[in-house]
Amino acid sequence: MDLRQLEYFVAVAEEGTFTRAGARLHVVQSAVSAAIKTLERELGATLLDRNSKRVLLTDAGEALLPKAQAVLDAATAARDAVAEVQGGLTGTVRLGTLTSMSLIDLPALLGEFHRRHPGVLVRTSAATSGSQGLIEQLLDRRLDLAFASLPGEVPGGILLDELAHSVMDLVVPADHPLATCTEVPIADLAGLDFIDSPLGYGNRAVADRAFAAASVPRRVTLEMSDIYTGVDYVRHGLGVALLPEYILGDAHDVKTLKVTGADLRWPLGLARPAGRTPSAAARALIAVVQDVFRRDTRRMPA
Repeated sequence: MDLRQLEYFVAVAEEGTFTRAGARLHVVQSAVSAAIKTLERELGATLLDRNSKRVLLTDAGEALLPKAQAVLDAATAARDAVAEVQGGLTGTVRLGTLTSMSLIDLPALLGEFHRRHPGVLVRTSAATSGSQGLIEQLLDRRLDLAFASLPGEVPGGILLDELAHSVMDLVVPADHPLATCTEVPIADLAGLDFIDSPLGYGNRAVADRAFAAASVPRRVTLEMSDIYTGVDYVRHGLGVALLPEYILGDAHDVKTLKVTGADLRWPLGLARPAGRTPSAAARALIAVVQDVFRRDTRRMPA
């Protein structure tokens, strides 16, 4: 048994398919399969059920997975310790991001990190299923860190450092009956057709929680995959939308109103698994994120 075999096994267990595991490891699928078959022969047990579309763990595989993950974490910590003594941090950080990241200047942040730690590779991936999808990937160990929006109670197994927030305002067409107002009570929004992100997105969770807390019914008649298209949908009369202030500066042919009687703060934070010690590279990225937000006067006020 060697570290490479364990790494391949863990990748398949976490990714669910040999194809995705191979892509993650940057090796061909056949190499992953061969390594795991060798591991199974050495252990005298079948680790994976290959009869379903998604590879599943056998009882032996379930028993091995946490031990294999612990061994790989220990090996990473050993490499980190040597690298720190030698003065050059190395490694890879898997960072999840939202599809809408304007609260963070991500290229500038990663550029700052690269200047400080040029030996660390940051692999970014955007979750098309919103913050909920990012949290699932953190818990499945497919990500090390993730920028996520988690209004309310933080899910179990997750640690969250809140970084910033934006307040969401109501956007209506210019000819809408509410367009003459500057603010509107949330109770007056019952019966309107809303445009919103799908379930699982942080901004959708903020709106759903606010309406539920006020006992005001709300119907979403159109779901958008990109929050920046919300103003256009409103402009063309397809409904009203709750959108963060930071994307509304140049909006035209629509009217923006403050909603009273509701908490419509959309938070953004950096999330990580609670049960796993971050690698030295991940800790370095956390430190840079905190430094940037402490000094960035352009972020939304708390």
